Amino acid sequence: MPKIDASVPHSARIWNYWLGGKDNFEADRAAGEQVRAIFPAMIETARESRAFLSRAVGFLAGEAGIRQFLDIGTGLPTADNTHEVAQRVRPDSRVVYVDNDPMVLAHARALLAGTPEGLTRYLHSDLRDPDAVLRQAAEHLDFTQPVAVLLFGVMGHIADDDEVADVIRELLAAVPSGSYLALSDGTDTSAAVVESHRQYNESGAVPYHLRSPERIARFFDGLELVEPGLVPFTHWRPGQGTPADVDGYGGVGRKP
Repeated sequence: MPKIDASVPHSARIWNYWLGGKDNFEADRAAGEQVRAIFPAMIETARESRAFLSRAVGFLAGEAGIRQFLDIGTGLPTADNTHEVAQRVRPDSRVVYVDNDPMVLAHARALLAGTPEGLTRYLHSDLRDPDAVLRQAAEHLDFTQPVAVLLFGVMGHIADDDEVADVIRELLAAVPSGSYLALSDGTDTSAAVVESHRQYNESGAVPYHLRSPERIARFFDGLELVEPGLVPFTHWRPGQGTPADVDGYGGVGRKP
C-alpha cells in the first residue's frame, strides 16, 4: 500500500473535514480552514455537493434504471455513499469505486459493506489513466450493459480542458448506448471562491482548477442532458423549498 503523508494536505481528507468527518490530519484541517476563512460558504457547498450526488445517483438507479456505477475520485466514506444510495433503490446494483489516495484505500472496508444481492468494490487507480481504470473495472462491471460514470468534484484536478475532455471521451467510449455521465465541479462564479482556491492551490495540496459553467458544459458534448440540464447543483431536481446558491455546477447526460 502506498504511504500516507500526513504533512501534505489532500483533497479527499479536506473534503472529509468540511463534511464533519474525522479521517483527516492537521495539514488537511489547516488547508480547509484557509479556504473557509475566505469563502465561509465552503461547508455548505460541500454538503450541497454531497446532496447532489445523492439525488443524481437516486435518479440513475430509479428513473433511469441503471444497475452499474463507476464512481471515480470517490473520496473518503461519509453519509450516503454511492453504493448506499443505489442499493437502497435497487439492492442488486453493482458499484465500483476508484481513487488514488492511499488513505481511501485504507478505509476501503467501510466502502465494501454493500447488499448481499449487489456488488461493491474499490480500485486504487488514477483518473488520469482511464485505460487502467477501465481495465480493472471490467473485472467487476459488464460493459455490454449500461453504466453510470460518476465524476463528482474531481475533474478540477486536471488543469487542461482538452485533457479532461479526452478522459471523459475514453471512459464513455467503453460503455454502451443508454449509459450516463454524472458530473459536478466547482465553478469560478464568485470572487471569494476564486481567491479561496488560489490560496488552496498554494497550500501544497494537489491543485484544483475552477472552471466556468460554459467550460464544464463542453464535457457533456455528444450526450443528451437530463432535465434541468447543467445547473448549480443545488438546482438539480431539488426537494421542497428555495435552493441555496453555491459555487458549483452539476448535470447528468445520457449516451445516445
